[in-house]
Amino acid sequence: MKFAFFPAVDLRGGKCVQLVGGVPGTEVVALDNPLAQAERWIGEGADHLHIIDLDGAIQGKRVNAPILAQIVKELDVFIQVGGGIRSEEDARELLSLGVDRAILGTAALKEPDMILRLGEEHGGERIMVALDVRRGDVTTEGWQRSVGRRAVELGRIFEEKGAGSILFTNIDVEGREGGIDIQPVRELVAALRIPVVAAGGVTTEEDVLALRDAGAAGAVAGAAIYTGKLSVSRTLQALRG
Repeated sequence: MKFAFFPAVDLRGGKCVQLVGGVPGTEVVALDNPLAQAERWIGEGADHLHIIDLDGAIQGKRVNAPILAQIVKELDVFIQVGGGIRSEEDARELLSLGVDRAILGTAALKEPDMILRLGEEHGGERIMVALDVRRGDVTTEGWQRSVGRRAVELGRIFEEKGAGSILFTNIDVEGREGGIDIQPVRELVAALRIPVVAAGGVTTEEDVLALRDAGAAGAVAGAAIYTGKLSVSRTLQALRG
């Protein structure tokens, strides 16, 4: 699988935002017109997008669904989407819109067999499971609650259930623009056969290249591309080099 670089478009209250550690009220940026932000990254050469409905993740319902539908309709790139997908019907609705990959977190952790059924119905490659980790423990419900289990253990379970990939987010460094913590990524990649896309702390081109060299299948960048610390176009150029 070719390494993919994913600019993040996080939706909250109809805006494109970036939070520190996923905590509401810590917006690093809050920009109107999320579609324009997505188009900006595509204009810099991105052919993958990572879109999260933060309201959906926290409230358990897909609040920003109309904005998401507009983005998917307007843009012809690979799009993976998460946040508030709490049922098989939610996932089906997203995938029918033309989303390339649905990301399930809380719902998958509550009912792992949901991943098995969705994979059989839509193909495992379109089903990604989010393992969002704080201090080593996986969390649910918009990063608000720990389940007291580790990413490697749960990653193996979801691999067996037919998940096509894992999204590993390190909450401890998320949104802080202080760099990545590579070791947990290495451990998860080594433990699994399915692709792992890493998020949290991606701040420099070196961070992205380090994740690629560690065996990750992709990297998600958020706050740093909005504050200008990380250039989408230069990162893509570095990956080609």
